[in-house]
Amino acid sequence: MRKITLISLALLMLPVVAANACTNFICSRGASADGSTMITYAADSHTRYGQLRYHRGGDHQPGETVRLYNYGSLKFQIEIPQAAHTYNVVGFINECQLAIGETTWGGISPLDKGNAEGIDYGNLIYLALQRAKNCREAIKVMAELVETYGYADGGESFSLADPNEVWIFEITSKGGEKGAVWVARRVPDGYVCGHANQARITTFPQEVKKSHKSISSKNLKHIFDPEVECVYAADVVAFAKKNGWAVYAVQTKNSDADFSFADTYNPLTFSGLRACEARVYAMFNRVNGNMRRYEAFAMGDKQAERLPLWIRPDHKLTVHDVMELMRDHFEGTPMDMSQDVGGGPFHCPYRWRPMDFEVNGKKYVHERAISTQQTGFSFVAQCRGWLPNKLGGIIWFGVDDTYSTVYCPMFCGLTQVPECFEEGNGSMAQYSESSAFWLFNRVSNFCYLRYDSMIVDVRQVQGQLEQDFIDIVERVSKEYENYDDSRLVASLNKTSNRCADQMMRRWRELDHLLLLKYMDGNIKKVENGKIKTTPTGVVTGLKQPPYPQWFYKQIVNDHGTVIEVKE
Repeated sequence: MRKITLISLALLMLPVVAANACTNFICSRGASADGSTMITYAADSHTRYGQLRYHRGGDHQPGETVRLYNYGSLKFQIEIPQAAHTYNVVGFINECQLAIGETTWGGISPLDKGNAEGIDYGNLIYLALQRAKNCREAIKVMAELVETYGYADGGESFSLADPNEVWIFEITSKGGEKGAVWVARRVPDGYVCGHANQARITTFPQEVKKSHKSISSKNLKHIFDPEVECVYAADVVAFAKKNGWAVYAVQTKNSDADFSFADTYNPLTFSGLRACEARVYAMFNRVNGNMRRYEAFAMGDKQAERLPLWIRPDHKLTVHDVMELMRDHFEGTPMDMSQDVGGGPFHCPYRWRPMDFEVNGKKYVHERAISTQQTGFSFVAQCRGWLPNKLGGIIWFGVDDTYSTVYCPMFCGLTQVPECFEEGNGSMAQYSESSAFWLFNRVSNFCYLRYDSMIVDVRQVQGQLEQDFIDIVERVSKEYENYDDSRLVASLNKTSNRCADQMMRRWRELDHLLLLKYMDGNIKKVENGKIKTTPTGVVTGLKQPPYPQWFYKQIVNDHGTVIEVKE
């Protein structure tokens, strides 16, 4: 009997929505403090539930197939042959330390809807993680899959990392034609890159005689040549020219060498700059002191100096530095959302949707920051080539807002996902006491009420936990390095699960403390983690801080004649 593998059956427990508003950061080995590579991913969907998927790999028999269900609609998409061998996958990293993230940009019509048949972006990621050991293999797998079966999605940018390299891969469909057009570029060692729902690869090196630094899909056999730094679909330029879409960086020449992928397939708009490129600017601005000249571009000026595809950071980045890059509300820039009246009296840096609004016939926008309230989950994937693969790869996984989450280390070699992150433990429509997603949402949503005070308590506990986890990872990395495989896997399961249990226990304590401390607009004094009381148990040291003066003025300007005291 023919065996069918339902690799996407777990998707049936996910909401019917694509994660189409995400943020990725990419850090090469030479840009990191310890020589690891790192990528980040924030899945920012208002209906995306935060959980950690686990896929068990193994050997497969000839004739086995895989039934794929669309990552967005959950409808049956296509059935394809299974690979002879697949790897274990934890979230978005596999047991070989290959990690992949994405952001969606859609692109121009009619390419934004994808092919009628084929593989969607979500399944393209999971198939690559199951079938590839490194970035180059993953690019080859994805290129061959879309060429053979078609690509059923619009524009996407992928981040890929393995212990040695990091790549950015951008792809869009060919509409009514089977297949896809795409470009993949290796981020130079010592540099960082990023993308956030806007295509970012403009011109790219194209194949030259006697050179393998850049190859087309006709020559994928050369992709494993370490000199290759760019790979692209053979017809990426010809397809655009045939349809009259081609845009060139140097308009007077209009040569293939000047062809711009991003400007052709995802032209910049005000929203593409202000809501998307601005997030990349925010990340770059935190790691390089020479970024302010790109601020006008990030704020929506298409004529201003364009943000580069990648930059060299001023200093080498630790894993905690990269975690903090995902925690940004445009602080220190004109777009800082905690500083305008929309933040309210307690400077909340979040805005409920919609992002655009109209007043007196003029249109305005709320900022779209990296840290946002609708994040379902996020991660920092770290690949450490000096360690055995199952120990070296970590997906630092967090749920809910990046600013108030805790990144918990899930080793890529584990085989048992902690209960708090487990698929099926709650959903967007079902509360679960043991779900990390719901616990973290309880805390963050309460914080929105008095943000500037309460976030201080949250950040303190967050920092303590993450430092504990970083110390634990450093210790066990030395301790487990020479374990045999079975002992190593058992130890990784134990360590990741213990970290998750510690996180849940401490976050429940924080949840209770915040309610006790900030109930009804009061602020009680805390000593040694407990509300201060007299020896007889009466609460003491209670404060009732006033609103800021500017807020009182707003009230008076709006309603002063009614509330004025007259004696």
